[in-house]
Amino acid sequence: MRAGMLGVEVRQLQRIAAAIVVFLTFGLAQSVFAQEPERPLQIATVTRAPFSMPDGNGGHTGFSIELLDIAVAELGLTVSYDRRESFADMMMAVEQGSVHGAIANISITASREEVMDFSQPIFDGGVQVMLHPSPDGPSRLFSVLFTRDVGVLVLFAMILLLAGGMLMWVFERKRQPYFDLSARDAVFPAFWWALNIVVNGGFEERMPRSRPGRVFGVVLVIASLFIVSIFVAQITAALTVNAIQDSVESLNDLDGRRVGTIEGSTTAQFLDTRGVPHLTFDNPDGMFDAFETDRLDAVVFDGPILAYYAEIAGPDKTRLLERVYRPERYGMALPTGSIHREPINQIILRMREDGRYDDLLVKWFGNAYTRR
Repeated sequence: MRAGMLGVEVRQLQRIAAAIVVFLTFGLAQSVFAQEPERPLQIATVTRAPFSMPDGNGGHTGFSIELLDIAVAELGLTVSYDRRESFADMMMAVEQGSVHGAIANISITASREEVMDFSQPIFDGGVQVMLHPSPDGPSRLFSVLFTRDVGVLVLFAMILLLAGGMLMWVFERKRQPYFDLSARDAVFPAFWWALNIVVNGGFEERMPRSRPGRVFGVVLVIASLFIVSIFVAQITAALTVNAIQDSVESLNDLDGRRVGTIEGSTTAQFLDTRGVPHLTFDNPDGMFDAFETDRLDAVVFDGPILAYYAEIAGPDKTRLLERVYRPERYGMALPTGSIHREPINQIILRMREDGRYDDLLVKWFGNAYTRR
């Protein structure tokens, strides 16, 4: 009897000891977590205005950055952005799992989905074409007529007229008062006489009187018909070629032009597939600088980024074709199996439902991309 009571007391003491151990363990864990809060999310990004860019004060701003900041705040977390030099470097960091994710204007593609995960789409975009503006009215006519080829043609014609006029001076200087001048004084009268021969058929009162002058005058009048025809044909050809070059309505019209895009982008892959020769740049700044300095005739890249650049540059600096090639959806890139994917997706969907997503669209893009 006494032994049984002793066994009960021992078991009670064991339960009390176990409860004390659990309590102490739980309390120790809480104190450790309180001293070491969860680290910020490390998010890689790259400069792609207006999706992601430095804010000038050591921070980060842009449509994608602001959207992720909202999501992270609702999750009770913090975020630290790691701005990379290249798009490829950013994507490699996600693939290797050295960051918690990446955000900018990242297109969701099948090949990328094989090595990483993506959030819900955060933006619907696509590839567009940006060109230099077409001159209109007098400025367009000026740009066509005052080209190097036309200038050379005019100079050659003036030299021929001067040479013909001076040759007639040699034949006629002792036969009629109009040409009875010194060589220096006869330069402009001789040129003027030849010009009138070509344009008006000559002066009846200044008909050549010497036999060589008459023969040369007949030859010059007949040749003037061809000279005028050639000159008019060259001007017409220049106008026609200029009109054709300005008519760019599709990728097929870019043949023979200097086209630029970003190296390693989905647009570069798209141009390769379509067989469009192009130059590649490491970043948009270099690409836009080449466009501004006329080293590029056209830029093919993500439409929203081109639209943002065109808005800043002004309508007199750019012309953005409305047609969208290869529609794309942008998302946040995450390492495969990321525990943050589902919570972020839920917040993105909630923002689309309550209107906050559209507010961001209007803030960064005006009404061009809003669903309202």
